[in-house]
Amino acid sequence: MVIKQISVLLDNVPGALAHLVEALDKEDITPKAMLTASVADDSMVRLVVNEPERAAVVLESFRFRFDISTVLAVEVPIHPTGMNAILKPLAAGGINIHYLYTTINRLGEETIVILGVNNIERAELILRDNWIKILGEEVYSL
Repeated sequence: MVIKQISVLLDNVPGALAHLVEALDKEDITPKAMLTASVADDSMVRLVVNEPERAAVVLESFRFRFDISTVLAVEVPIHPTGMNAILKPLAAGGINIHYLYTTINRLGEETIVILGVNNIERAELILRDNWIKILGEEVYSL
């Protein structure tokens, strides 16, 4: 499933991430998946939230530096080589994975992978052709 992700650039100081999450919490916007990484004096936070459009309005009102992009949400097959069932077909299809982070579903059984790739449409087709379950609303609601 193609979903929206919000990337926020924060100062790399204590409390910056808490301030971001608090601003979203006050508006009942819930992070469903999150990746944070420090880059020198800044931190990049990538978020999948329940209401990305509303989150953008909130972030803008607090003057956060952010952008919105599209990513893929994919269910990792439940077997020992499940992650490679996703990664190998993408590599064979010439898809470059810029980043990957995970979350789990409500029941705690399946892992959901969030993929930032160089060609989202082609990546989605490759995964569908390889019988990888691209998440839909009926399967898992981010």
